[in-house]
Amino acid sequence: MLTHNNKTKHKYSFLTANPNMPSTSTSISSSSLIFIFVCTMFLFVSVTESVLINETRFKPMEELKKLRRVRAHLKKINKPCVKTIQSPDGDLIDCVPSHLQPAFDHPKLKGQIPLEPPLERPKGHNSSDETFETIQLWAESSEFCPNGTIPIRRTTKKDILRANSLKRFGRKIRRVRRDTMSGGHEHAVGFVNGDRYYGAKANMNVWSPRVTEPYEFSLSQLWVISGSFGHDLNTIEAGWQVSPELYGDGYPRFFTYWTTDAYRETGCYNLLCSGFVQTNNRIAIGAAISPRSSYNGRQFDISVTIWKDPKHGHWWLQLGSGVLIGYWPSFLFSHLQKHASMIQFGGEIVNSRSRGHHTYTQMGSGHFASEGYGKAAYFRNLQVVDWGNTLIPLSNPHLLADHPNCYSIKSGKNNVWGNYIYYGGPGRNAGCQ
Repeated sequence: MLTHNNKTKHKYSFLTANPNMPSTSTSISSSSLIFIFVCTMFLFVSVTESVLINETRFKPMEELKKLRRVRAHLKKINKPCVKTIQSPDGDLIDCVPSHLQPAFDHPKLKGQIPLEPPLERPKGHNSSDETFETIQLWAESSEFCPNGTIPIRRTTKKDILRANSLKRFGRKIRRVRRDTMSGGHEHAVGFVNGDRYYGAKANMNVWSPRVTEPYEFSLSQLWVISGSFGHDLNTIEAGWQVSPELYGDGYPRFFTYWTTDAYRETGCYNLLCSGFVQTNNRIAIGAAISPRSSYNGRQFDISVTIWKDPKHGHWWLQLGSGVLIGYWPSFLFSHLQKHASMIQFGGEIVNSRSRGHHTYTQMGSGHFASEGYGKAAYFRNLQVVDWGNTLIPLSNPHLLADHPNCYSIKSGKNNVWGNYIYYGGPGRNAGCQ
């Protein structure tokens, strides 16, 4: 196109300014000059319009506006750091001063600093569950963030552009009811309800389930729930997750989530909005977990505890036997300001049916609960925190598998594991269409 434009300019110069042209019989009349001028301007306008059209085609205004919004959002959530650590999986872990983390963008937290850990932990926790030292890939070099900072996985432009929309980035696909396929979410969970609960604890083994579609995920977590499964649902969630949309890969990652209005407008994953206050400088929420369990091989599990501090009412997150990660301030919630009314343990996937049939996305290990230890995914030592801030064994959990031919669940109890469940499955198969 530019070559054509250059040729046009040279032609115009020759016809109007060649000093060797005769000025008599071969001279150009005024009408001819006008004609040439008009034609040349027409060509110039045509070429210019073509260039503008092509530029608009490649960079439309809406696209430019979107990129500006993305850059503004990145600036908002990627806080100034004092150090950056490169993870073997490609993540960048920024060491952000704890008082600058996203939580303190919240109007009720502005100008504050993280609280000191509560003096009183739930009674009855077992110190033999500590799995802190080798839990995440980025920390395998034994390089950690300095005291007074927290590690935050840096969000990139690619992360945001993978999302369905900027507004929904960092949030779960909306759903209204827990016990149906609304939103394509499917579950295999054990749960208790009908009482007042002040926390929960369990060990869950970590796998790398296959997620076959970009907008699907597979997770294993515990839920602390209050309210109805309508517009006022309050939840706090923590565990591990494989989400190609959110993270760009198939690694299982330690994650958190919260909402106070049934996933509609409030809450987010990890530290992608103001809410969760992190206090730990050695665990990066959203970073990959290592090692992982293998089929018929070594099993690796993590211990997760969520409980309500009796003194201040905030919900604290603990990994292993004593590694406090941070807390959800009680003012974030409506129903959970008081207590939870349901506790759940298990797996969840999204079934988008993008190919017109059930997804092949796996839950847990990708194998059914009936296969048992070393093959199926598990939760063990299922416990809840009672009104006296004491961990007690889960009694008679209810079991729910939305689609048992796709993902199943079974429970048991013994002296070593206490109350436990096996759960999971392969997704689409002969019995799951």
